[in-house]
Amino acid sequence: MAKIVVFNEYGGPEVLHLVEVPDPVAGPGRVRIRVKAAGVQPFDCATRRGDFAAYNPLTFPVRLGNEVAGVVDQVGEGVTGFAEGDEVVAFLTMEGYADTVVVPADQVGHKPAKMSWAEAGVLTASGQTAYTALDELRVGPGDTLLIHAAAGGVGSFAVQLAQARGARVIGTASERNHDYLRSLGATPVTYGPGLADRVREAAPEGVDAVLDAIGGEALDVSVELLGSTERIVTIADWARSAQLGIRRVGTERSAQKLDDLTRLYTEGKLVVEVASTVPLGQAAEAHRQVETGHVRGKVALVVE
Repeated sequence: MAKIVVFNEYGGPEVLHLVEVPDPVAGPGRVRIRVKAAGVQPFDCATRRGDFAAYNPLTFPVRLGNEVAGVVDQVGEGVTGFAEGDEVVAFLTMEGYADTVVVPADQVGHKPAKMSWAEAGVLTASGQTAYTALDELRVGPGDTLLIHAAAGGVGSFAVQLAQARGARVIGTASERNHDYLRSLGATPVTYGPGLADRVREAAPEGVDAVLDAIGGEALDVSVELLGSTERIVTIADWARSAQLGIRRVGTERSAQKLDDLTRLYTEGKLVVEVASTVPLGQAAEAHRQVETGHVRGKVALVVE
């Protein structure tokens, strides 16, 4: 029997609970993965709370989780490139909080040998979101990119991916995360009143593009700094972004993006920050941590 985390009603973290279901089977074109770690995203918490219920109501019970890492233990007909025993990372849709998952083979990549299970488990969702946002902004050599909430899950990846493209990065964060951002190569600035002036001081030549991962006042500051919304995107505040005419981006996922992320990690150009690891059966605690809004990097659920 497989173990999965589900919830049967919208609510606080306490609605999450572990249940047993029959083991899934790898059909044609798919592989079965015994999960070692799975990432927890702010999106998961918002889904559990019912933030999207008005326009996308769910049918209960509902599962969560869009990224996993583990060991292949069953290979479906027609699959090439993977074999039983392979250590892999994968992306999927709202099924990751589990000890066993079945995933299309074109959503799976090989885990770098030196990457820990926790790092691998939190790689694919935030990493590909950051990748998508930078593509949307056309970030390239010589650009100065401002990232709001740069120490968070998406922000941490975006800082490093932008630099790999030849951009300079200014990152907003609380002061306790400034040394962390410096270690990633970004110039940190503090949130709060006077933010626009602090960014101008850090980047007197100006900012070329903005990736927002926090919303609210940061969006207004971004428009003030750039003078237009052309090269501003947000993943956080859909209501305010609509008022300002700022583009919202999701995640365009692909095996190519996944391969690029693992390659950068292997080359030492990508650090994956794991804030904490929490047992699968304590998913509620993982959600509580994420909902503080002060997580550096990502929280990983681990299967013991």
